[in-house]
Amino acid sequence: MRNPNIPTVTAHGAEMPAIGFGTSQLADPAADVAVALAAGYRHLDAARKYGTEEGVGEGIRIAKVPREELFITTKVSHENLRAADFARSVEQSLRALGVSYVDLLLVHWPNAAIPLGETMQALAKAKRDGLARHIGVANFNIAMVDEAIRLCPEPLVTLQAEVHPYLDQSKLIAALRQRGMVLTGYCPLGRGRLMNDETMGAIARQKGKSVAQIALRWSIEQGVVPIPRSSNRQRTAENLAIFDFTLSEDEMRRIGALARRDGRIANPAGRAPAWD
Repeated sequence: MRNPNIPTVTAHGAEMPAIGFGTSQLADPAADVAVALAAGYRHLDAARKYGTEEGVGEGIRIAKVPREELFITTKVSHENLRAADFARSVEQSLRALGVSYVDLLLVHWPNAAIPLGETMQALAKAKRDGLARHIGVANFNIAMVDEAIRLCPEPLVTLQAEVHPYLDQSKLIAALRQRGMVLTGYCPLGRGRLMNDETMGAIARQKGKSVAQIALRWSIEQGVVPIPRSSNRQRTAENLAIFDFTLSEDEMRRIGALARRDGRIANPAGRAPAWD
């Protein structure tokens, strides 16, 4: 039984907690994950590339949350998308996390030098072998998502991508909804860029909430699953306390109007696709 206070979203048989805890760039992932789990998070977002999987696994052991209550995501990095490398990466992730399977396995970034068909077959095989309950992709554009769907013999449940008020992802949100997929949003707080925004601050004061809570609720209202991260115990708890209020249509519109042409944060040269 997962935390009953956190709603879930569903896609192609997957049931995912509507908010997760991100684990990239954490100095002490074991302690931070243990705090997050104690606060009530049950959805943990990891990746081989983050170098935090061992810490995430240790945090799970410290918190003593039963495995069946958790929804654990990890990812295979772009340099490991050949079939043999892919399988090796998955095994390394499971060993580091200390689990026999993950709930969601993602391709972390696309790689034009490796045939997508080979990668999708490897991703599907991980699911069929019981190493991942569900599968998806990250940092693909819409055309790449469609190609991945076409090439993958198992259903893709999510695309993970950057989502926050300074980046207009309305086209992507609509496209995934049409395909029955969930959008999981990283950088939901714009890596702190939103904290001093006047519009966000005004809405937060009116609601009696923090700017971070407003930003996360904005994602939730659109059906996006945000995955904030924090090493601050109070903020970790606050980020989870977003299910006792809603935003009006006008407030959603005002927040959506904050999108900037230069709003994207994660855009690595040579790896990023042509974004929608």
